[in-house]
Amino acid sequence: MGATPQGQVDTIVLIHGLWMTPRSWEGWAQRYTERGMHVIAPAWPGMDRSVEQLRDDPGPIAEQSMATIVAHYDKIIRALPRPPIIMGHSFGGLFAQVLADRGLGAAVVGVHPAAIKGVLKVPLSQLRSGFPILRSPANRNKAVPFTEDDFAYTFGNTMSREDSDRAWQRYAVPGAGRVFFEGAFANLDPRSPARVDFGRNDRAPLLLMAGEVDHVVPASVVRANAGLYQKSRALTAYEQFAGRSHFTVGQDGWEPIADYALDWALRAAALPREATIASEAPRR
Repeated sequence: MGATPQGQVDTIVLIHGLWMTPRSWEGWAQRYTERGMHVIAPAWPGMDRSVEQLRDDPGPIAEQSMATIVAHYDKIIRALPRPPIIMGHSFGGLFAQVLADRGLGAAVVGVHPAAIKGVLKVPLSQLRSGFPILRSPANRNKAVPFTEDDFAYTFGNTMSREDSDRAWQRYAVPGAGRVFFEGAFANLDPRSPARVDFGRNDRAPLLLMAGEVDHVVPASVVRANAGLYQKSRALTAYEQFAGRSHFTVGQDGWEPIADYALDWALRAAALPREATIASEAPRR
C-alpha cells in the first residue's frame, strides 16, 4: 500500500485499555504501518514493560489513575507536529473522548469504549465482567489478577477455550483497580475525570464502534454514549458490528474492523472542520 498523500493526516495514536498493554494493538499497528501511517502506541505511564514483566511485578499497574493516564497522552499528542488520529479501545476509547474534549486530534475513534460520565446503562454482563475488581473495595488501590476464566468470559466469549487461553497468555495483565472504580462510579463524582462537554461544536469528528456480543461494554452502552453527543453539532457517528466481542482488536476477522476505523477517520479528518458540524444521529 502506498504512502498517504501529502497534507493528509499521517499519524495515529493508539491507546490500549484496561487488562491490556500496547501489545493488544500489534495487528492493527502493523496493518496501519503498511498503509503508510506513522503509528504510535504508547503504554499507560509506567506500563512500558512486557506483559510477562507486568504480571511478575504489577506495581506500575496499581499506580494508574484516569487523570495521570490522560495527562500522559495529552503531552504525547501535543508534542506531535500535526494533530493525529486518536484511536482508543475500551478505557482507551473513554480517554480518547476526553482528549477530544480538550481539542486534540484530527479525528477520534472509540473502539468499544468504556462508558463516559453520563452513561447510565449498566447491563448485567458488564457487572459480571467487572466483578473481579468490584467485589472488594480494597481492590481500588491494587492491580487485580485476571484469570483465564475471567478472560474467557470478558474477552474470549467468541473464541474456543483453547484460543481464549492462548490470547490470555499473550495479552492479559492485571486490571488497574483505581481506574476501574473511577469509571464505575463516574456518575457519582461531580469532578470525575471521565466527564466531557457533550455539547462542544468545535471538537474533532468522533466515531464510536460497538460489538454485538461484547460482554464488557455492550452495544447498548456505546449507543447511549453516542446519543449523549446529540447536543453537539460536531460530527458524531456510531457503528455496530455483528459477532464482535470486547477482544475485537485481536478476535479473528479484526482486519475489516481496523480498516473501517481508519477509513472513517481519514475521511472525517480530511473534511473542512465547518463541514463536520452536521452530526450523524446514532442508529438504534
